[in-house]
Amino acid sequence: MSSTGVPLLDGLPGGFVAIGLGKAMWGGLGHNVFNPALLGRAFLQAAFPGAITTWSAPTTSFFGLRGSNLALPFLKGEPIDAMSSATPLSAMKFTHEAADWQDLLIGQVSGSLGETSAGLLLLLGLYLIWRGLINWRIPVGMIVTTGLFSGILYWMDPGRYASPQFMILAGGLMLGAVYMATDLVSSPLTQAGIWIYAVGIGILVVLIRVWGGLPEGVMYAILLMNAVTPLINRALPTRVYGHASSTS
Repeated sequence: MSSTGVPLLDGLPGGFVAIGLGKAMWGGLGHNVFNPALLGRAFLQAAFPGAITTWSAPTTSFFGLRGSNLALPFLKGEPIDAMSSATPLSAMKFTHEAADWQDLLIGQVSGSLGETSAGLLLLLGLYLIWRGLINWRIPVGMIVTTGLFSGILYWMDPGRYASPQFMILAGGLMLGAVYMATDLVSSPLTQAGIWIYAVGIGILVVLIRVWGGLPEGVMYAILLMNAVTPLINRALPTRVYGHASSTS
């Protein structure tokens, strides 16, 4: 079955859920508990599972373009002359076939937008850290935890579990670590809370990928830890300038 991607009209209800239910109903900017973009994507995955989990096979050229890439809004463009293919995580989960780490690094694999070229996302993340726009502890904590946890499983049974480099480079881990989990509103306030938050996401990612029903778990892992963030902030409150730290 060939695929040209998710129709643009399908994104309208996702945008409504992201803005209306993910942000506005909590009081607007700065008050939302969950990352609005991830909440909208979670809704789209539940509402349009076929469209959002079907991809065309990657091109043979890194800089190659398809006719549908240049199509006008709400038009299908030229038909894609390629069969849809499984993502690396799907292939690993259901057939135990691991993609080459070099293909994962440069993006020569199938997957959602922003989830293929781990190397490019890593470079962009380093730039954002250098500019001080994101807290480096979140991506570092997520990536290191995912690598250590999956590395232990791989050491126990290499034939059953994926290697740590595969778990780090495949799927949306880099995208979530750089752009989603680092949301200032839905992440903890203290540095200690940040580490708990990042480590929790990394553990949940591996648990969902290995033992969950879905091949990917980054989105749900971040949303679950978003829900835990208020509890982390309550357990580890920030110190108010000019006042002693709270012991209650």
